[in-house]
Amino acid sequence: MSEPPATASQAGVTVLLIPAMDCPSEENDIRRALAAIDGIRSLSFQLSARTLAIDAPNSVLPAAIAAIRQAGYETQTPAAGDEAKEGYSAKSDLWKTLLALALATGAELVHFLAPDTLPFNGLGMALAVIAIGLAGLSTYTKGLAALRRGQLNMNALMGVAVTGAFLIGQWPEAAMVMALYALAELIESRAVDRARNAIKSLLALTPDAAEVSQADGQWREMPAAQVSLGAVVRVKPGARIPLDGRVTAGNSAVNQAPVTGESIPVDKVVGDSVFAGTINETGTLELEVTAAADNTTLARIIHAVEQAQGTRAPTQRFVDRFAAIYTPAVFVIALAVAMFGPWLFDWSWMQAIYKALVLLVIACPCALVIATPVTVVSGLASAARRGILIKGGVYLEEARKLRAIALDKTGTITEGKPRLVATEVLPSNISEVQVLSWAASLAGHSDHPVAKAIASGLNLPENGLTDFVALAGRGVEARTDGQKLTLGNHRLIEERSLCSVEIEARLNVHETQGRSVTLLASERQVLAIFAVADTIKESSRAALAELHQLGVTSVMLTGDNSATAATIAKQAGIDDARGNLLPEDKLAAIEEMQRRYGTTAMTGDGINDAPALARADIGVAMGSAGTDTAMEAADVVIMNDDLRRIPETIRLSRRTHAVLWQNIALALSIKAVFLVLAIAGGATMWMAVFADMGASLLVVANGLRLLRNPTVSVRT
Repeated sequence: MSEPPATASQAGVTVLLIPAMDCPSEENDIRRALAAIDGIRSLSFQLSARTLAIDAPNSVLPAAIAAIRQAGYETQTPAAGDEAKEGYSAKSDLWKTLLALALATGAELVHFLAPDTLPFNGLGMALAVIAIGLAGLSTYTKGLAALRRGQLNMNALMGVAVTGAFLIGQWPEAAMVMALYALAELIESRAVDRARNAIKSLLALTPDAAEVSQADGQWREMPAAQVSLGAVVRVKPGARIPLDGRVTAGNSAVNQAPVTGESIPVDKVVGDSVFAGTINETGTLELEVTAAADNTTLARIIHAVEQAQGTRAPTQRFVDRFAAIYTPAVFVIALAVAMFGPWLFDWSWMQAIYKALVLLVIACPCALVIATPVTVVSGLASAARRGILIKGGVYLEEARKLRAIALDKTGTITEGKPRLVATEVLPSNISEVQVLSWAASLAGHSDHPVAKAIASGLNLPENGLTDFVALAGRGVEARTDGQKLTLGNHRLIEERSLCSVEIEARLNVHETQGRSVTLLASERQVLAIFAVADTIKESSRAALAELHQLGVTSVMLTGDNSATAATIAKQAGIDDARGNLLPEDKLAAIEEMQRRYGTTAMTGDGINDAPALARADIGVAMGSAGTDTAMEAADVVIMNDDLRRIPETIRLSRRTHAVLWQNIALALSIKAVFLVLAIAGGATMWMAVFADMGASLLVVANGLRLLRNPTVSVRT
């Protein structure tokens, strides 16, 4: 996962807060406003935070800020108090809108009670003008900026419609429509924020303070943000863990649900890692801090989801293209109604213009534009709450298309904590103690789970090594006591031409039992054989059964020998197993699966899996046991290493896709009905604004269902 962004100017990148920017159409307005400015290297929008990062020389910034303001958007520099300022601004907007609504109601009453009285008409028009000014000033500003650029957006359409209605004498209706539009915009903005802030609420789970050990042995409470790496903090039973750390003293059960989605507490002992925001349930723990407050796993998850919110999902790209055609098309239709209606349908000019203005209000593409991001963000937040980190809307949507999934074995299908189950020292002129000591030394310098199991199982002092080399996908080699030694898999020993018929027979006994075999060899002969066994996770069997139900073919790709791969695959219920694979072989296997099956995912947790993770249509990394390299290369990270999260992601993807198209169909259907009613004379501007904003609120509410009703829970 990438580092969290800065919130101020840094190294040519300036971050601006734009309080009024909260939907893709407004992002597009700002992009167009900045398109003509030379020197801007890149723009990075985060609608969830309402920020824009501009990568440009300092000399260009004044022009960029001026262009944004000309487009109708105020800018601020993010600071600690911005959240409070934003809340104050929202309250201020609400009061202005409610006052505008009261004045518009007054204008309606004046028009109704004294429609033909000039003084009262003057009063009513004054009330209408004030109401329109209070509710619609920002709408007019943005609309005029868009019209100057030759664009037709929601604000331009609404500005033209309200102005036209006022000019043809429908000033009470013009005022009411603008006030209702502003009120609906506020309600819609609040609803959208609920989706965007769903994942941010996790930040509240992290305590602001931590108990930190001092040099004199005392404990002192201090702000978590000020605790340095390597400091020791104490967490008492029932308290939340303030920072990521490694247990240095104590043991306890920790509820990790906020980060991994696991409902059952996990036992933690000395050496285990813990996450900020999780709950220490039973015993006092002392932790060595391993990440600063702004770089904890929880903070990085939130940042990754925020980054994902800024990416365009396929359906969203389609809607943006459609809206770009749809809005001008309806504007042309409205113009045609105003110009040709009196000739074709015997309408008065006022009737024709009024119908055209109603069409313009209905034409606002707000419901269409907002339908996709709200749904996608809700899906991303729902997944994050379950410990599934999806790095973009494109992967959330594409997961429904998966037809095959490749899985690494160790740490993915199996527990990833193998243990040494058999040791054979072969006859040679070297003592057994010396051979085992060498094996322990080489294994102790490797970070591979099998090597760790050998080192742990032998539990012998290590010798000093020189010329240590890790052989990707094969093993390790080094020099010690004047010997060049190799500790590696069956394939490596064959490449060194050190296998014999007798050794092959010994290996076959272990491999047919599904054990991983590692051999210690000198330059001339094999000295020892070590058999390591790993156990299949119960969750893996359940996950593979669910994948089969969803129509997804499973293939295991592993560096272990083919016999071990076949045994594990049979026990886990995997369709196909391929062994003896190097990283480049896994990459080739992914490409073959894509040609054979179609959309393919790769699941793994190691450096060796990174190329295949990057090449697959969707790469899925195991977040708890996974390496940083694998997690960076992956598109989806499963924080608790439970494979059942993968079928859950596919179901969430299918549900998200269904809700997306429900929203698009709903928005278009409502608009189609009211377009017909407007031309037929059965729709007023009141009805039009309710139809437009009502459709927007409906699609937002429908998208938010993904938050209220997450995917089917994992079976236990």
